[in-house]
Amino acid sequence: MNQTYDALLVVSFGGPEGLDEVMPFLSNVLRGRSVPEARMREVAHHYELFGGVSPINGQNRRLVAALKRELAETGPQLPIYWGNRNWHPLLTDTIRQMRDDGIQSALAFVTSAYSSYSGCRQYREDIERAREAVGESAPRVEKLRAFFNHPGFVGPNVENLRAALEQIPQERRASAQVAFTAHSIPAAMAAGCEYERQLLETCRLVAEGAGQASWRLVFQSRSGPPTQAWLGPDICDYLRELKESGATDVVVAPVGFISDHMEVLYDLDTEARTFAEEIGINMIRAATVGTHPQFVRMIRELIDERINGATPRRALGSFPTSHDVCPADCCLSGMMRSPARPATD
Repeated sequence: MNQTYDALLVVSFGGPEGLDEVMPFLSNVLRGRSVPEARMREVAHHYELFGGVSPINGQNRRLVAALKRELAETGPQLPIYWGNRNWHPLLTDTIRQMRDDGIQSALAFVTSAYSSYSGCRQYREDIERAREAVGESAPRVEKLRAFFNHPGFVGPNVENLRAALEQIPQERRASAQVAFTAHSIPAAMAAGCEYERQLLETCRLVAEGAGQASWRLVFQSRSGPPTQAWLGPDICDYLRELKESGATDVVVAPVGFISDHMEVLYDLDTEARTFAEEIGINMIRAATVGTHPQFVRMIRELIDERINGATPRRALGSFPTSHDVCPADCCLSGMMRSPARPATD
């Protein structure tokens, strides 16, 4: 595109960092939605189990630090800013700071690998609302492409899956099952985006890279009324199915997430693990990519390819690389947002 950019903006969901921040954070997440306080308290309890601290902000600080080192060593020389959808540092405050610093045009790295309303379009809408709040002098911000099939995302997930499989006793390893997990979304929303197809491609690439033939994509963290169709099966339902089929070991690989935030710590490491122990199946949870060096280099590559049109657009498998500029009908929500349960982070 040969466009000039003078900053990188890391955009994420945000999360509380103390017990006194949990309810205000959830109020931000649920703004404009009719959610009973009892339901909010139920979700708040997930955070309270961890002292009210979501790990997502700390993980984003580490990612920003790693990106600063990567860009300082190899370029391009861009300042890095960080803004969240729902908690400090909030996007509006960050974009205002960028304006005050003289930034005119920035690329945005969103901490979501896939194309969906909540993982793509909603973040773009958040950015535009923040720019409107700052005013006419706000910098232009353009989102980097989805990276579900980039070798810098797939490769670390392959490593993590292999490491998890090695934790299973050798005599049982060959029969171990793999459950790739991702955040469930409403079926109506999934019908309007490439989320499920992209996830299946990532799972296939990671499984093949790890030499694992037996795997399945399952989902977690669903919300909404039981009458509303969401992507499934749920991870706990699948664990029960595995146990009934005679399986003894399963590796749960949360490829739908880039870091171990609350929905990994609670929905997998707490809820799913407790259920696995109750039914007597050995569950090993694979790590997320976090700040793996390949993943950090991938972000730099995504920047390079946008700044320099001659830079190769790397991708694995048969899927083409994702578009740079989202069309008007990209990742529509397909429905009204459900008030029953907020996404956490």
